[in-house]
This record gives sequence, C-alpha cells and structure tokens, in this order.
Amino acid sequence: MKHTISVLVENHAGVLSRISGLFSRRGFNIDSLAVGVTDDPAVSRITIIVDGNEYTVEQVEKQLNKLIDVIKVKCLESDELLARELVLIKVSAPADRRAEIMTIAEITGASIIDISMTTITLQIADTNAHIHRLEEIIRPYGIIEEVRTGTIAIQKGAESITLKK
Repeated sequence: MKHTISVLVENHAGVLSRISGLFSRRGFNIDSLAVGVTDDPAVSRITIIVDGNEYTVEQVEKQLNKLIDVIKVKCLESDELLARELVLIKVSAPADRRAEIMTIAEITGASIIDISMTTITLQIADTNAHIHRLEEIIRPYGIIEEVRTGTIAIQKGAESITLKK
C-alpha cells in the first residue's frame, strides 16, 4: 500500500542525502520524492511516497525523527490529503493528428505549452490516476518524452504541518 509522508527539514546541504541514505540502508523503496522550500526559506518540505505496510511506515517515521535536520514528520492518510504531480509530455503531432491531440488536452484539462511542426508539449498538474488516464489516451499518438516532478501533498482542511503551533 502507498503511504504519503510529509517531512519538514532544515534547509541545509546534505539533508536529502541523509534521508535517502536512511531509506537505502533499510531497504525501503521510494516511489516518489519531491523537495521544495516552504514559506520559511530556512525550512524545506520533503514529500515521500513509500510502498509498504503499516509496520514499514511506522519504522520509516521513527527513523526519520532520529535525524538531526528533521524538524517534523507526519504520515498523511489518503483521505486527509490533497496530492498533485506536475507532468510535461511531448507528443508526436503531425498536422493531420494535431486537432485530435488538442481536443484530448482540452477534455483532460492539460495545457498546451509548446507546439512545433511535428510535436505538441502538454502540461498537466493532477492526481496520479488522472495523469495515468491521459498517458493511456495519448500513448497511441507517440509519447516522445515525459518529465514528472514527483507527488506533492498538503493536508485537507484547517490542520497543517508547519513550525507554528
């Protein structure tokens, strides 16, 4: 089962290396990893998607909390989070198929961010399931290149994972 872990860390060199090393040493597989600064430039948020059972996730959480640069760790339940991933997809688009691809983009909520004589590049920020559907629909046209950010997540409602109490 996939689990989302949100980690606030001090924004220092080597923090990501120590965290990924922790996963590597214990044989935990990371499905997705996204890092970015928060509203406080001294703090970064790392969103980790890990596949495993409850025991595995509990162990990951305990080990993360032992690291010096880690400020706060929270495992987010799937029903209490909003998650998105940004994807750029470059598709083969000869003139006779361009209108079809543009219609697919419109229906799926993807944006066209570049167009050339032979390609169209789409951008979509959405859930993993929605992105997967777009990939399936667009694949027969010929995906030339695809780039993904990794999943980011935020807690629903008024609760938040911040330094503020």
